[in-house]
Amino acid sequence: MFRFRDIAVVAYLPSVVSSIGHGAVLPVLAIHAGNLGATTALAALVVALLGIGQLANSLPSGAIVARLGERRTLVIAGLVDAVAMLAAFFVPSVWLLCVCVFVSGMSWTAFLQGRQGFLIDAVPITHRARAMALLGGSMRLGVLVGPLLGALLIHLFGIRSVFVLAACASFASALIVTRMPDFGRAGRGITPLPVRTVLWEHRRTLLTLGVAVVIIGASRSVRTGLLPLWADHIHISAAVVSLLFAVAATIDIALTLPGGWLLDTRGRRVVAVPVVLAVGVGCLLLPLTDSALGVGLVMALIAFGNGLGSGIVMTLGADAAPEKGRAQFLGGWRLCGDIGNTGGPLLVSAVAAVAPLAAAPVVIGLLALAGAVWVGHWTGKADRHRRRQ
Repeated sequence: MFRFRDIAVVAYLPSVVSSIGHGAVLPVLAIHAGNLGATTALAALVVALLGIGQLANSLPSGAIVARLGERRTLVIAGLVDAVAMLAAFFVPSVWLLCVCVFVSGMSWTAFLQGRQGFLIDAVPITHRARAMALLGGSMRLGVLVGPLLGALLIHLFGIRSVFVLAACASFASALIVTRMPDFGRAGRGITPLPVRTVLWEHRRTLLTLGVAVVIIGASRSVRTGLLPLWADHIHISAAVVSLLFAVAATIDIALTLPGGWLLDTRGRRVVAVPVVLAVGVGCLLLPLTDSALGVGLVMALIAFGNGLGSGIVMTLGADAAPEKGRAQFLGGWRLCGDIGNTGGPLLVSAVAAVAPLAAAPVVIGLLALAGAVWVGHWTGKADRHRRRQ
């Protein structure tokens, strides 16, 4: 009889610990870059390099997991991230900081793919969505706790101290992972398939359900790019914005288990569609807000959809992944999610650059509503296929 508590330490504790380090660094990364002499544009690039590193390593990470296995990949990723964060503590120039941040983003992608692969093997399919939702929730918990610890360290030791925290967290996660069972998928004397071969063989899935994942990822990422801009536009203070994000994060975490239960018992579409719909409706309502209360209600609506969808991308990937070439396929799946995560903020910037800011949420909202139709169609087909299997 499967029990989540039997795998809690090796499956989720590394994600919580590692996410605490990342959560401590993210809010102050641009500020630290500015302290090193970066312009506003360059500081924004430093922050973007985390996502660019993840995007660049999506496919290579799949090949690495296929060759080394999940456990070895997770240990290496944790150690590499620890070295990158420790180097970020010492670097004297913003360009060296760029290298450290890029490497950290690459290691984070390998870490996420390793965790997803492990859970596919460790958890029966009847509990798969709840397992993936808990993985997403564990990372959200770390990102919520990280800034609080970071604020305390900055007050006591200065801004660079958050990089030491991140390095220690990544090293600790690598140590915990060594206790993880190895299911022996790698190292059986079989040469792994080339990534391009696996992706070509499953191109139809990636161009249909994979595009749905791009839409989900873009919808989720809009909140971090659009909501702060609108809050600043209507003159809400940074402290209030931070409080609103904390409330939204709490809603996210609270809905993790209900969302996982719905995924396992009612299917993937019943959760995937509300994720995108919540963003679409929220964006269309955003131009009507002119106070912290209004923005907070919109953020709560989007957080409701996002919280229900905790683990939805990883669950869909686990469902669609083939037995042969699984790690390589999941690398391509991760690439779809990273394209969405990177493309959402870029779309916000592009619309805001050529039109008034109020036009951006309207355009994003209409695109999200249209995207919800695509997501609903293909996740529904995936549900029917899974039931037949």
